[in-house]
Amino acid sequence: MTKYREILRLYSQRISGRSISVSCGCSRNTVTKVISRAKELNISWPLEADVTDADLQTRLFPQASRQSAQRKLPDAEHLHRELMKSNVTLKLLWTEYCEDCRMSGEMPLMYSQFCFHFQKFSEKKRASMHIQRKPAEQIEVDWAGKTASIVDRDTGEIFPAYIFVGVLSYSQYAFVEATLSQNLESWIGVHVNMYRYFGGSTKILVPDNLKTGVEKADWYTPTINRTYHEMSEHYTTAVIPARVRKPKDYRQKYVIGKSQPENIIDTAFGLRKVS
Repeated sequence: MTKYREILRLYSQRISGRSISVSCGCSRNTVTKVISRAKELNISWPLEADVTDADLQTRLFPQASRQSAQRKLPDAEHLHRELMKSNVTLKLLWTEYCEDCRMSGEMPLMYSQFCFHFQKFSEKKRASMHIQRKPAEQIEVDWAGKTASIVDRDTGEIFPAYIFVGVLSYSQYAFVEATLSQNLESWIGVHVNMYRYFGGSTKILVPDNLKTGVEKADWYTPTINRTYHEMSEHYTTAVIPARVRKPKDYRQKYVIGKSQPENIIDTAFGLRKVS
């Protein structure tokens, strides 16, 4: 949905139309149309706190609001289930939704409105709690995403590459390395390289319940692989696996390729130096 409130607020601060369009993610024509219509109706900033963008749309463009009300709303529950599948995006689901509307002779929502309705559903569907972290307290580790590939330039042979990611929970500073195997030797090796890269170890190491590191997954008494346990003793850290099927209890989202913070606070507070 167009950010009518934000457009009027920025315009009241004498921000240019070009800058408003960039900030609000809409075209300059939309900004001009909203401002002109608001002047005609003597609507200006500041607005009452309970006036929403939907209310402003109804007041500024009542005909467009009626047309939107006649459009078919997406099945948010279906979208939520489909997004859990691999390689499914909201853009793909919108394309399928538009095709279904055309088949049934109904008017579909524009992509922005489609995303707006799903976002409102998601806010009610998924509740989450921020978990406070301490500097240098823990590192979260796992094999990330899908298997990548390495191509031999001489022979053209393709080898699978497995991406290991270790993230300091407080600063989100990350170590990423690709290996040709997910065996125990590779698992221990990437941990050694990770500690060398970070320049120290943390009090807690949080892996997912993969067989390489955790032989028996259990919330109360998980069985840690013996070699993995010996490695944790060497680096004076405690291995505490994430709860079975509930990795978000410990884990925060991390996207490979995200820029690293310049001020690595974890490193400044308590990382134990390792040899």
